[in-house]
Amino acid sequence: MVSQKNKAKSLGILNFIEEKGNRLPHPITIFSIFTLAVIVLSHVFYVMGTSVTYEGVNRETMATETLTVKIVSLLVPEGIAFMFSNVVANFTSFVALGPVLVAMLGVGVAEKTGYIRAVMTHTVTKAPKRFVTPIVVLMGVLSNVAASVGYVVLVPLGAIIFLGFKRHPLAGLSAAFAGVAGGYSANLFLGTNDPILSGMTTEAARILDAGYIVNPTDNWFFMFASTFLIVLIGTIVTDKLIEPRLGKYVPSEPLDQNHTITGLEKKGILWANLSLLVTVIGIALLVLPENAVLRGEGGGLIQSPFMSSIIFIMMVIFLVPGVVFGIVTKTLKNDKDIAESMTASIETMAGFIVLIFFAAQFIALFNYTNLGTLIAVKGAGFLQMIHLDGIPLLVVFIFITATINLFIAADSAKWAIMAPVFVPMFMQMGIAPEITQVAYRIGDSSTNIISPLMPFFPLVVAFAQRYGKQNGIGTVISLMLPYSIAILICWTLFFAIWYFIGIPVGPGTSLTY
Repeated sequence: MVSQKNKAKSLGILNFIEEKGNRLPHPITIFSIFTLAVIVLSHVFYVMGTSVTYEGVNRETMATETLTVKIVSLLVPEGIAFMFSNVVANFTSFVALGPVLVAMLGVGVAEKTGYIRAVMTHTVTKAPKRFVTPIVVLMGVLSNVAASVGYVVLVPLGAIIFLGFKRHPLAGLSAAFAGVAGGYSANLFLGTNDPILSGMTTEAARILDAGYIVNPTDNWFFMFASTFLIVLIGTIVTDKLIEPRLGKYVPSEPLDQNHTITGLEKKGILWANLSLLVTVIGIALLVLPENAVLRGEGGGLIQSPFMSSIIFIMMVIFLVPGVVFGIVTKTLKNDKDIAESMTASIETMAGFIVLIFFAAQFIALFNYTNLGTLIAVKGAGFLQMIHLDGIPLLVVFIFITATINLFIAADSAKWAIMAPVFVPMFMQMGIAPEITQVAYRIGDSSTNIISPLMPFFPLVVAFAQRYGKQNGIGTVISLMLPYSIAILICWTLFFAIWYFIGIPVGPGTSLTY
């Protein structure tokens, strides 16, 4: 009885968050209000002469420097000039815009020709239903190897997969988003952020120890094991809480209830999959051989043309089989049909593009004013004042990082500020830099999925609105809050147990300094 009451209470809270959140003005209006608030606050702190001094890593030189950062006003001549002259640049350079539009050119064709629907329908008839949720979450976690591709491709694909199994699409969207963003640092493989973070940690550690080196592999053991934890959490929250709360999906427009595959479609799937195989082999020949053209310096893959072109590669991987399927099934008759399919896919993103314009202005101005740096450094100062050590200190650090992450979404930007403060401080308390980095990554990942400042958050809202125009920021936050809380608490406990047992977090690492 107690568990049922607690469950009902939890659902009531989430329903309240969704209702109140969706009563808020349109996201465009919200971002406009936030922008005005940043403009006013920047001038207030500027007039007060607010500044912070800290040991920081220069992200260009990777050298540690003593930095003094002042709050920059947007109401002085230079600030006003910045606001007016950078409107277009803020929009066109926004991190989520290009990847989304490029990927949608391929995904849109595969969707419009019916290839994705046919493959999903074919999968529905064969795949065990109980494995759908963990597979979607796992795909989301593994997608982090390829940077932002998970947000662009796997989040909407999670909704499509669930819909194909006659499950609520928002549950699939939530499961995929939880894997991609909530489990951002976990993976079975090394990702693009491993060398970036380890480089900054190395520089921060050298404040005390000039010869200290943190390698990209130094968190791999822990992150490998964390992958299975994130999949378990994502599966339980989706199946036991999110989907029961959503109930049965009732589309605003009748869906195609024909779930049978015709002989022509089977033929189309065969040829499309063959073309996909040929495409993958072709890409592999550009990547796998020693000294392949898409490898990086020294034959590496982490920092390489392959990783830089992953969004384009994903576009091709969807485009080629989509076109072949369309030709075989005669849903594409000529090149004009291909162009029209691409155009239609971009048209579906019109609302997202408009929203991104306003979100991009807010985030750019927020970064320009240095308000985010002020929040991060003040948070570090609080942690220094509470005089903890060991696991209690690391747990508090995780929760402070999770809070700061709501305001500074970019992991490298936060770590450039926080690493020189916390890494040396924790080293003096006997905590190895690799451990501090792990704790940071847990906090940094856990609240990604509820931060409206995360660059891809507006995209997820736009995807959610495909399954109901009433879905807004409140809907997404109410869906993702249980994942965020569960991941933060369970991952922190997992880390505490790992640390207590004394298991190395990576090859050749130590828990203590």
